[in-house]
Amino acid sequence: MPKPRRKPPAPEVMRELLTIYWVPQMLFTVAKLGVADVLAKGPLTPEAIAKRVGVHAPFLRRVLRALASAGVFAEGPGGRFRLTPLAQTLRRDRPGSMRDFALMIVDDWVWQTWAALEHGVTTGGNVFEHVHHLPTFAYLQQHPEKERMFAAAMASASSTENSAVARAYPFGRLSRLVDVGGAHGHLLATILRRHKKLRGVLYDQPQVVASAAKSGFVTAPKIKDRCQIVGGDFFASVPAGADGYIMKYIIHDWDDGKSLRLLGNCRDAMAHDSRVLVVDHVIPPGNGPNWGKLLDVNMMIGPGGQERTREEFRDLFKRAGLRLKRVIPTACPLSIVEAVRA
Repeated sequence: MPKPRRKPPAPEVMRELLTIYWVPQMLFTVAKLGVADVLAKGPLTPEAIAKRVGVHAPFLRRVLRALASAGVFAEGPGGRFRLTPLAQTLRRDRPGSMRDFALMIVDDWVWQTWAALEHGVTTGGNVFEHVHHLPTFAYLQQHPEKERMFAAAMASASSTENSAVARAYPFGRLSRLVDVGGAHGHLLATILRRHKKLRGVLYDQPQVVASAAKSGFVTAPKIKDRCQIVGGDFFASVPAGADGYIMKYIIHDWDDGKSLRLLGNCRDAMAHDSRVLVVDHVIPPGNGPNWGKLLDVNMMIGPGGQERTREEFRDLFKRAGLRLKRVIPTACPLSIVEAVRA
């Protein structure tokens, strides 16, 4: 009979929690170096990997050994390291790659913001502006290389989410869907590929949609004739007359005041039988683990937004002249929160 697993004492558990940030920094490093791409054809020694990526082999070996203990990479005979399913997600060329997200989420501008969390909790002020002296999206606009990294990271993180969203809602019943704040159009392209008669509008800031063609999502041969690319400010207006307005990871960026302005613009633009589709985390009650609860703090210290509960969505919609119709779960942690005119 197997012995019951030892339950670690609270200090050991706390030690693991306190040092967990070491792992993301190591993941950032190996992602930036392209180690997973080097190992794509088979196991290699740290010396062989180091020669290909131009680093110090003994230090690289220690990093790979530590990551192997977390299930990322595995050390085999002869000290050669190989890819595991987790490590495969750090390859550039793999569906579901998380490499771009790894490069963004621990980059200096994000790391520095989290380091000032105490300031936000103490003052209730905007942490990102305290650290970088600009609102988040103004900072990205002034740092084009960071904005490109951010857009790539969002596409990277969304690769499995977008297909789940496209399957979860009957988009085929719509004729024209506006992706408000749709960045380079990864979500809209996924929906258009699945629903052949649907027409789409990719709507975001001019400098963002200017890069959409280079990304290739909405300019793919079977999509480009059904998708219009429009630049603008969604706090001023959104394209009118569509029967669907979708916003993924957009409402969560903003506090209630700015969210109401954006939702109000959607209400003004939508036809009588249109609907607003907010794709975000819906925070459940209770103390159970939920990634949305962690992301909520990230939004708090970043652009100043938040994740919301079902009731908070209901109240927000009501104040914007909309009515919560239903919350549709998807095969990923996100939900589709559907609203119609009140």
